[in-house]
Parts: sequence; structure tokens; C-alpha cells
Amino acid sequence: MDALSDQPELAGTLELVWRQACTSFPAGRVDEWIAACREVAQRLGSNAALAFIRNSPSVATVAGADAALALAAAAPEIAARCGANAVQSLFNAAPLAARRLASAQGFAEWLRVIGIVASKAPESLTLLLDRSERILAKMDVRGFESWALGGIRTAENDPEHRLKFFALLDAKAVQAMERDLDDVQFADVERELKAYGVALWRMAPPIRTLAAGAVDQPRRATFDSGIIRVPETFRGFGGEGAKAIFRAALTHILAHLQFTPGKFPIGSLKPVQIALVSLIEDARVEQLAMARFPGLRRLWLPFHTASAAGAVTAPALMARLSRALIDRDYADDNGWVRKGREMFFADPARWPDAVMSRTIGSLLGNDLGQMRAQFNAKTYAVEPPYRDDNQGLWDYGDAARSDGDTIYESVRFESESDATPDRDRETEGDQAGNDSANRAKPVEADEEVGIPVARYPEWDYLIARERIEWTTVVEYDPPEGQAQRIGAILEGYPALVHRITALVRAAKVSRPLRLKRQPEGDRLDLEASIDAAIDRRLALTPSPNVYARLERRFRDLSVLLLLDASQSTNDVVKGAGKTVLELERDATALLAQAMDGLNDPFAIHAFCSEARENVHYYRIKDFHAPYGVGARCRLAGLTGRFSTRMGAALRHAGHELARQMSYRRLLLMISDGEPSDIDIADRRYLVEDARRAVLGLRHIGIDVFCVGLDAGGDNYLTRIFGRSNVVQVDRVEKLPEKLSLLYFRLTA
Repeated sequence: MDALSDQPELAGTLELVWRQACTSFPAGRVDEWIAACREVAQRLGSNAALAFIRNSPSVATVAGADAALALAAAAPEIAARCGANAVQSLFNAAPLAARRLASAQGFAEWLRVIGIVASKAPESLTLLLDRSERILAKMDVRGFESWALGGIRTAENDPEHRLKFFALLDAKAVQAMERDLDDVQFADVERELKAYGVALWRMAPPIRTLAAGAVDQPRRATFDSGIIRVPETFRGFGGEGAKAIFRAALTHILAHLQFTPGKFPIGSLKPVQIALVSLIEDARVEQLAMARFPGLRRLWLPFHTASAAGAVTAPALMARLSRALIDRDYADDNGWVRKGREMFFADPARWPDAVMSRTIGSLLGNDLGQMRAQFNAKTYAVEPPYRDDNQGLWDYGDAARSDGDTIYESVRFESESDATPDRDRETEGDQAGNDSANRAKPVEADEEVGIPVARYPEWDYLIARERIEWTTVVEYDPPEGQAQRIGAILEGYPALVHRITALVRAAKVSRPLRLKRQPEGDRLDLEASIDAAIDRRLALTPSPNVYARLERRFRDLSVLLLLDASQSTNDVVKGAGKTVLELERDATALLAQAMDGLNDPFAIHAFCSEARENVHYYRIKDFHAPYGVGARCRLAGLTGRFSTRMGAALRHAGHELARQMSYRRLLLMISDGEPSDIDIADRRYLVEDARRAVLGLRHIGIDVFCVGLDAGGDNYLTRIFGRSNVVQVDRVEKLPEKLSLLYFRLTA
């Protein structure tokens, strides 16, 4: 303590905390702490030193002496990046964080995250430190890191947006804070759920995640029009419990799809009657499902936790009734609950008839109304939480809500089209004439109106997780050019057109057929060999056709060409006299001509991007559309603009290609540059996301290859696509020929 006697303003505070310091620090390390106090005073000033002296003993008590000394060591760099006020906030927040994390390792991780935020978002650090305790009350240190880095990623080049995020004034910031990193998300169990549904019911309806809603809003699964939507996470459930509730929710909805014959007309039913008819229908389909698969009772029953006690409100009584209809051992002394159970189990032979749900539910609703039990349709949420919101059970008719609300006003369902907009581009006019006056004029950039068609996740390598629904793909009508430009391209490469057509025709891509009883082959035909042996035993002349071979006799291939249409493709290639985009167009026109002549299903799409909420996507030609005048005009009019957010474009193209029922599905990308976008400064981020997208497409059986036009692209392109799946074109003017040779190599 005498070491700070020359600084009376510090010595007084030191004397007040001396006893706590001696208790918090081992005897041999008190001197180290005093030296740290002096170092902070000399380098950062007396105010910072006072804050350190007051708070560091509390850190040492919880996280150890090393944690307190590490706090002092980290302060100078944070002061240099963020200013003196940030250092004082750091020292004030440290004991609160230490108590929340309750371990030396957790505190060290928290301090590391603070250092990252100081380097990437210095203006926001004080806000983060002031709210650390509130954030750590919702999540552990891994979640804290995910949340903080997500805030930086959300507005990487927008400091004002970052300030709003870290001040918790952004709704997305609060939503992300409410979702713990360890929560099991739908993306984590999607494959397992789909396989579970197929194995159980032999059904595989599309499953999507629900649009984000208010933080405090109960989330329930829902279904309608054959599409199932589930929450991204079930809050309050983690680990195996979360996986179980996802399975329970999916299985319950599949039971509806199996046993609910159609939608109920609402008619004159009151909200409480609608809720009760839905409850009885839930119980009815579950009983039918359990009759077929008795083990489902073990899946659903643990979520029924209502007890025969508490306030007698309508939601509480409904939860008790739900349990009474699935748990035969549950006893409830409430007369209304007992009546509901007796009516339901009175005649199990009626369970296959959905009319019983409306009959029993209407009667129970009348009784509940006479009991004056409180029921608020605005706050009602279906219990238990694995059950759906019953959106798919009701035919609203004239009562349908235009804002997408369900019958229960608290549960909102936001419709999302799973089909792309209907684009009937290839009309008779396209086939009949080339009059440019009859075609739509190119749309100016500032007049473009796109249609958001899909949201996709994006992989963040820093936290090793996908950010759900992080990017938005917006489809735009591509500007049109002169179809004669495509004809001129073909006339400019006459020898190459003939060669490409011959190569493409030679490719046989299909499932191999096993040809039996052949006079020659690469293996013996077991059945023919047995027959030949029998003939020899019978002194008959055996047939010499005892061989088998595999042969491909037809073509079964779908190809999607994905063109990079970013601003960099407008650069002129030295020695070629053309831009990169013009050479992409030449190569695409040559290959498309050959594939069209052989009636191969193929599509041509292009993309560029301006931030994650606006990934431009252009459909030059779709699989179902002919390669007519309209497609040629769109290919001729393609222009290079904006940036290259490759991962989102790959996912959307893969989604289109996955619908093709071909033996081989090939996604072939042509790009001239590294993935980039205006809202991302971290060069590695979009590379890792694109790599993740490619791995995901390969997992569903889509082959992804890339033709790289960047001489220095080996590093990132091989990282994204794999070394054997990239062809680097060092002389861009050779692209038309190289692309066709690559196509032949991939399909041979």
C-alpha cells in the first residue's frame, strides 16, 4: 500500500479496499496487483486507476488473480482504440461479468470478445460493456460472443446501425439476445426430422421456419396448404429436450395430415369454441396415431405438465383437459375437465370421424362460457407447446383475415410463397417474330422493382454457426437486348459450334443399365452361368451368352449455368477486345445452343448483390421454358453491376436445381472474382459461407463446379469448390472453348 503513497487520491481508495484485496489475492500476488494499479494509473490516469482498484478485487474473488491482472493488461489497448470512458466501463462491467460467468475461463473468453469488439466496432464498445450483465443473464459466454459478433456483422460498414444494435434499440438485437447459442435450431435437426417423418408416415411435406416475430410471443408450429412451418427454436428447451419437441411437433402435424380429412368451417363458432374444437381434434388425431404406433405416447406425454390446481382460467382448464385426454393416469377433480374426458372416451369407435371434434368442442365451449372462465383470444397460446396453432384446421371463408392472423390473434402466421413467381416469358410472340418494338425496354437501375422470393442462412466462420434467414434473394426481370447478338456469336465460332455439339451429343449421362446374357462383357451373369452349367449336365449345348455388362444408353442430365454478373465483369480483357461479361455470354450461348439441340433440360441464371438484404437474381432461362427469342434477348441484355455474394446465389440456384428429377444435376458457375459485398469487410467471411453452401448442395446430390476467370483465384476458389472442381482459365478469351470442354469432362 505504501507503493501508492505518492498518489493520495489513489491511496485513500486503496486503503478502503485493502482488506478485500488481501482476501481476494493470494499472499504472494498482492504486490503484483499493486504494481498493476500503479501501471494503470501511469498509463491511463487516476480515474481509470480508481475504477480498477474498486472493481478488480471482486473479479479476483470470483475468477482468480490471473483474471484481475489480465483485466489490467487489456486496458491500455482498449483505451487506445476506444478512449478513456470505455476503459472505465470495462472496469465497472468486469465484476458483474465475472459473477455471471463464475469461472476464470469464462471471464477470459469474455475479455477476449471485448477485445474483438474494440477492434471491429470501437464506437459501440461502451454500450456493450454497459449492457454486459443484462446480456449475460440471457446467455453464456459463447452466446455473448455470437450475439456481439452478429451485431458487428449485421451493420459492418454502418456505425450508426451498430450503435443502435448494441444499445438494444434494434428489435433484431433483442431477438438474438433472447435466443441462446446452445438452443437447438431447426437447421440443426432438419435432416433428422425429415427422415423421421418419412420413416413414420411415409410423408415428406416441405418444412420451413416461421418468420421472426415479437420476442415475447409464444411460437407454435403451424401448417397450411401442405407446408409445415416450425419455429427456429423452441425457447426453454435445450439439448435432447429440444430435439424431442421438434420431433413431437412434426409428428403431431403429420398426424393431422393423415387423419384430419379437411378443414372445419368456422360458421358461427365463438373464439373459445374454436379453441376447444381444435383441442379435441388434436387429441383425436393423436389417439388414432397412437393406435397405429403406441410408442408415440412416450414422445408426446412428457410435454403435458398441467396439474389439477391453480387458477381456474380457460387456458389452464384447456391445458388440464389436454392432459386428461392423453394421460389415463391423470386425475382431475374439476367437473368440466371430467366431463370432457368422459365425452371423449365414451365411444372410441367415433374417433375416426372428425365430426366428433366439432360436436364435443362446441358443447364444452358453451359450458365454459357459462362458468365465466376467463378467455382472452389475444393472449391465448395452444398448450402443450409441441402442438400446432391449428392454422391448418379451419376454413375461414369470408372471415379470413387479410393481415395473415390466425383465429387466435396472438399467434401470427406470415405466409411465404415457396414457388417462384409465374414468369411466362416465352410467348407465341417470342417464337413468331423479332420486332424489338414489341419487347419490353430495359429497366433503368433506379427503376428496378424486384420480388423477394426466399431467405437463406449464412455461415459465420467466427462462431461456427449459420445465421438463420440472414440473406434475402430478390428476383428481378433482366433487361433485354437484341437477340441478333446471340446469333452473331454463333456465326463467329462456326467450327467451335460444330465441335461442341458433337462433344455434347457423345456424352451419355444416365443410370447404368445392367445388360444380361451377353456374348461378351466385363463380368459373368450368374443366372446365365447356372443355366449353362445345367445344360452341360443334361448333355445339351450351353448358350455362350453368359456375360453381363453395364451400359449407359440415354441422357438424363439437368444443368444450371450460374453467371456472375457483378460490376467487375465489365472490365475489358486484354488481347480479347471484349469484357469478361461478353466472354461469359459467348461461352453460355455456345453451350446453350448445343444443349438445346439435344433437348437437355437446362437453365441459365445470373446474380449480383448489394448487401445481404438484396441479392439480385436474374432468370435468363428456366428449365421449363424453351430457349427461344425471349431467352436470347435476356442473355444479350445482361449487364454487370454491384457485388458478388456467392453463397446466397448458390443456395437459390441449388434450390431450383434440386427440383429436377434427373439422374445427374450439375450446377456450373462462371465467376471472375472473389466473393464480396458492400456490407462485409472481412474477406474470409463470404468465402467460408460460399464453401458451406457448396457442401450443402453436394449433400443433396448436386454437383457444383466453377470456371474461374481470376488469375489469382486459386486460393479462394479451391477453398470454396475443392481443387478438383475448379477450372482456372488463365486466358479469358479461351473461355468459350474451355467451358464446353469442361462440360464434356463432367458428363463423359
